[in-house]
Amino acid sequence: MKIAIVTLDGFNEIDSFVALSILNRAKSDGVCAEITGMADTVTSLNGVTVSVQQQLSFAAQADAVIFGSGIHARDHINTPDLMAELSLDPSRQWIGAQGSGALFLHRLGLLPATITTDAQTRSVLGRADTIVEDRPLVAQGNIVTAGGCFSSGYLAGWMLAKHLGMDKALSILEYVAPIGQKSQFSKQARDIISKQLDVPAKRPLYC
Repeated sequence: MKIAIVTLDGFNEIDSFVALSILNRAKSDGVCAEITGMADTVTSLNGVTVSVQQQLSFAAQADAVIFGSGIHARDHINTPDLMAELSLDPSRQWIGAQGSGALFLHRLGLLPATITTDAQTRSVLGRADTIVEDRPLVAQGNIVTAGGCFSSGYLAGWMLAKHLGMDKALSILEYVAPIGQKSQFSKQARDIISKQLDVPAKRPLYC
């Protein structure tokens, strides 16, 4: 399974790197997540510059796509050249968005009827005909949204559970959980992720 983690200038390090690390722990099962962007390098909101592994056009070919949050998300969705590269198809791709990454779903016409996101993005999407819930993870069909930086693990876990099953996903999440909290974290992750598997899709709301 090829996964594009869309990572643009001003990105939130937690969103991109935590998902990248967790997903690639399933490399032996055919999972390959890669930092995907517009140029050869990309700089985070805290000034960390990293190499991009795939160009943005890779997102259209990937089996799954994740949009992390970032301080320039509203600028990015108003960049025609950038958005033109994002030809996504939720009928064959799993598409995830964390925090302000939901703005990309909105602009692409893929925003589900119910989502979760951070408080700032919630206010921006206040004019959209969608329900924003106070939950770490909300899925509808092949689209999943996550709210809060530390929900990266749940988003990655959801994709692993969809691809490899819940037990395999939990074994990976439990491995990265804090010592002394592994069983507690695994139980919580199972509860959160399992409720968001195979949730029927609803039509996109934004055109």
